[in-house]
Amino acid sequence: MASIYGCKECGANLNLHTIHLYPPDFYFEAGNKGTLSFSIIDSSKFSFKKENKFVPFFETLNYWGIQRNRTKINCNSCGKLVGYVYDDGPPMTDSPGQLHMGPSQVIPRAPRYRFKNKALTITSET
Repeated sequence: MASIYGCKECGANLNLHTIHLYPPDFYFEAGNKGTLSFSIIDSSKFSFKKENKFVPFFETLNYWGIQRNRTKINCNSCGKLVGYVYDDGPPMTDSPGQLHMGPSQVIPRAPRYRFKNKALTITSET
């Protein structure tokens, strides 16, 4: 059964379909607790704002960084923050990375659209 999600704040249809969800056991470096991760979204339903954070974070078990770049996703109707865009989706090439090791950020990755569960509501089911 497929579901379509909407904004919990204003009820606007965000056109997020469950067919574009990543599997729940798919590994992401930025975590997945309390969120739903989509591979494709309808960008006309959202506004985006780049964010740079300069704090320590762990990207993988053996690698940590200081700067994290991500993009905030806001509902176009009400402006509420509903999620973030991360660049830790599946690799876009089959390259093993720089020097065949290196941290994952040297391999180009598809964007992942990570939405908070508490910001979404199911608007319809098919």
